[in-house]
Amino acid sequence: MFKLPKAYAHCDIPCKIYDPAAAQYAVLSVIRIIDLLNEIEESPSDKKNIAEVSRLISQKEEHAKIAKKEVITIWGDYFKEPQITKFPEVHDLVHSIMMSGSKSKQALDRANAEELLEKVNKFAEIFWATKNISTEHKICPYPPSMKVVCPKLEDA
Repeated sequence: MFKLPKAYAHCDIPCKIYDPAAAQYAVLSVIRIIDLLNEIEESPSDKKNIAEVSRLISQKEEHAKIAKKEVITIWGDYFKEPQITKFPEVHDLVHSIMMSGSKSKQALDRANAEELLEKVNKFAEIFWATKNISTEHKICPYPPSMKVVCPKLEDA
């Protein structure tokens, strides 16, 4: 009916709204869930504990996937030649995040998830630096009360 030209987009979401915060908070969830799992008293025959452990493990794995997906989306859709030239280490960092994310899914070792958070925070620093936005470390106001990299925002 209408003869409209074909439209093309160069990214999956509107430009300039990428933010690594979703990945950071997903990793914080993984750490918190590991802490919760470690707080459960071991009683293999207790059906309530079995159900709770199953649910928490499922959520831990889902949040590790979210962290990986958020990072890979920003890396794949946002990082182009100018950003990569300025931060050539981003490829190795993203690969390392994928590996740490998998380790966090596979085990209940808090150290794996802490390592993942450290790497995702480094990714956040690089991301904000590509936008010439300085960052600061803030401790999240809820468990697990760990540091995350945040952009320094100006008052409007």
